[in-house]
Amino acid sequence: MKRRDFLSTSALGLGAIALQGCYREESRVSDKSINVVRGKKVSLKLATSWPAHFPIMGTGVDEFAQRCGELSGGSLEIKVYPKNILVPALQVFDTTSSAQIDAFHSGVYYWKGKNPAFSIFGGMPLGLTSEEMITWLKFGGGMTLWRELYGKFNLYPLIGGSTGPQMGGWFKKEIKSLSDLKGLKMRIPGLGGEVMKKLGVNPVLLPAGEIFTALERGTIDATEWVGPALDRMMGFDKAAKYYYTGWHEPGSILELTFNKNRWEKLSSEHQAIITTASEEMTGNMIQKFRYENAKALADMPKDIQIKTFPKEMMDAAKIALAEVLKVESQKSDDFKRVLASYKAFSQLNKPWDDISTRNFLNIRG
Repeated sequence: MKRRDFLSTSALGLGAIALQGCYREESRVSDKSINVVRGKKVSLKLATSWPAHFPIMGTGVDEFAQRCGELSGGSLEIKVYPKNILVPALQVFDTTSSAQIDAFHSGVYYWKGKNPAFSIFGGMPLGLTSEEMITWLKFGGGMTLWRELYGKFNLYPLIGGSTGPQMGGWFKKEIKSLSDLKGLKMRIPGLGGEVMKKLGVNPVLLPAGEIFTALERGTIDATEWVGPALDRMMGFDKAAKYYYTGWHEPGSILELTFNKNRWEKLSSEHQAIITTASEEMTGNMIQKFRYENAKALADMPKDIQIKTFPKEMMDAAKIALAEVLKVESQKSDDFKRVLASYKAFSQLNKPWDDISTRNFLNIRG
């Protein structure tokens, strides 16, 4: 290896570590000398819960894989497999856990059946925004807990993007009162689904490719997904005309999760490259969601009615959320611990948010 190549590669690895700052310990980037591995090619299989080249989320993973190749000088190849090519959309967790594949990209809240605490890592109804969630995970202790709990499943998670604030969903009929929710079948996952269940909704968990058909045929009465850009791409504006503002996913976190044993066998250089590329993907994804949602909203069809849920419903949702969190904390010590960490950061953050972001937005109007 030429001296110039060695120095540039070493600088890349050290720079990636430096970018992590206080996050360095949690990212498992080793303090030992960087292990340059240009002569040894590593290939990893990564499955997603999204269709091939699915906008923003799927293409974000494609770009992440490309960046890993670029930053490693071609020594790290990550092969991306869309849903159902190697693994069904909602089986990526188990398949990675058992080391049948190396990694996956998905939504954390899909796995609350494995451990209810996982729901919190994906975001909280009426809770933290994307920026706040990422801050809690990286600096407030959230990631330490996430990796501890995922470690029991032989998994090692990284933040794999965020959607920003999501909309409240598409409904075939207008929701004028709390009673209008009774008996509705709605595609809604995670803690938001648990809250809606207490309000009389029958929550349904469906992967992306099945939602439109279910809504169009009346198998479900309503669905949430993400925001105007992806929702309109999915065709929801053709199946339902009432589009509600959000509350249940103010800053959903996506995950880029590796088989833990496989992660630990990677060189320090490759770990640093993957971690750096995942952070780049997260920033790009948040920014692209904001831009594309703004464009899609400006071009919304005239017959779509954008609504806000009745105050009666939102008041009931706040009560229901408190009940859900109390019950889950009583049932699960893991949930209780993660919730305590989440709340501690939220309480620390709120006074600053009130006099900074909230105050500025009120002034700006």
